[in-house]
Amino acid sequence: MVKEDNYQAILEIGIALSAERDRNKLFDLIITKSMEITNCDAATLYLYDNNYLRFKIMKTLSMGVDKGSNGEEIELPPVELNEENICAYSAIHKETLNISDVQISDRFDFSGPKRYDKMTGYHTRSMMVIPLIDCDDEVVGVLQLINALDTHKNIIPFDVTYERLIYALGSLTAIAVSNMRYHQELKDQMWSFTEAMATAIDERTPYNATHTRKVALYCSKIVDYINELHEKGEEDDFFSENRKEQLVMGAFLHDIGKMAVPLEVMNKATRLNGKEKEIEARLNMFKLRAKIMMLEKTKDTSWYEDFEEKVGQALKVVQNANTAGFLNDDLREEMEKVFSYELLGEPFFTEDEKHCLSIVKGTLTEEERKIMESHVVITDHILSKVHFNKSFKNAPVFAAQHHECLNGKGYPKGLKADEIPTESRIMAVADICDALLATDRPYKKPLPREKAFEIMRDMANEGRIERKYVEYLYNCIDQ
Repeated sequence: MVKEDNYQAILEIGIALSAERDRNKLFDLIITKSMEITNCDAATLYLYDNNYLRFKIMKTLSMGVDKGSNGEEIELPPVELNEENICAYSAIHKETLNISDVQISDRFDFSGPKRYDKMTGYHTRSMMVIPLIDCDDEVVGVLQLINALDTHKNIIPFDVTYERLIYALGSLTAIAVSNMRYHQELKDQMWSFTEAMATAIDERTPYNATHTRKVALYCSKIVDYINELHEKGEEDDFFSENRKEQLVMGAFLHDIGKMAVPLEVMNKATRLNGKEKEIEARLNMFKLRAKIMMLEKTKDTSWYEDFEEKVGQALKVVQNANTAGFLNDDLREEMEKVFSYELLGEPFFTEDEKHCLSIVKGTLTEEERKIMESHVVITDHILSKVHFNKSFKNAPVFAAQHHECLNGKGYPKGLKADEIPTESRIMAVADICDALLATDRPYKKPLPREKAFEIMRDMANEGRIERKYVEYLYNCIDQ
């Protein structure tokens, strides 16, 4: 008879199986409890994998054997699915098998256990083999119990009344294993989607080739540094593995909205973005016309020489202003001067050209900057159409907030410090850091590390980003 406390053990195990998220702990639980219930000396848990049964856990109490319980690999060849092997037969036919004495049974090929006995001095006698079948009627593994013992430690056959009990336990385990597998498949699917989107973003333009991955890397480094400080008692915050995953996923997706930004804005390397050639051609034509006027005597030589000098000044200003990172006062004064130049009422520059050349910092006009900044709104809109399960539900939130500032002057929503979570603050620091250090930006040269962090500290002093995370990143990226 099966003891009543064994039924209670099954109930407790069922509760534990539904709550356990660690595969190795789950597998160890099933094999340990099965051995306790049946009072057997040894057991092996196999997992089904592509027409093979692979060793997962092996325990032999009398010999002190415990392999695979902590997830380590068991270096034994897998069992091929053929009906001669008892474990394979159980898996193929989804049948529980109870053998009183393998030494005299001729139903299956027991050469493996006999070889093992010869090598180790063990004596395999009774055996119960149970298939682990999930709710989809799929076999996920096989549990093999060896040498049931009586109260005097003598080997006896397995009581048949245990068969249904262990089968039920195996089914609970199989369902738990399947749930874990489905959960992992969902995670893998989300990460594959994330990787695909990150690749699409970075490959759309050569000027964004590594940005997404660098931001994700910097976020990961900051989090690891926070956890190191937490372990030392120097930081209250701590990131669980899932919390870190959500931040890193958000980092991979933070620029997905750039898929909708026109390339002529994304790739704008200079203020004029190629229009300088039109200006040069126009001014050279003006100079030619001026020379003709001089030769035809409608204008004198001094006038022409003065005009030629103005053209030279204008072209030099265009060259200097077009690629300058910042327009200083002297350059802006020179620009205002050449903007007034003309030939018989025809200005040297169009209003659009003047507008572009007058950009104080960077290469984008105010209109183009708004288009570029819209990528955050588009990111939010795109990710709102994607179902993120509870494991990654915050990833799109962090992705859409990486341009918000603690002082409320960020975009797109102008959130203030108490509205911006830690993860978004970390991502903002990571994003700015790569923007400053990047070697592939069309509109700027990369900055030395010290200069980049000097700028970021200034931004922190202005209340835009979190100073603490600036320092954390400074401490954990390469010198």
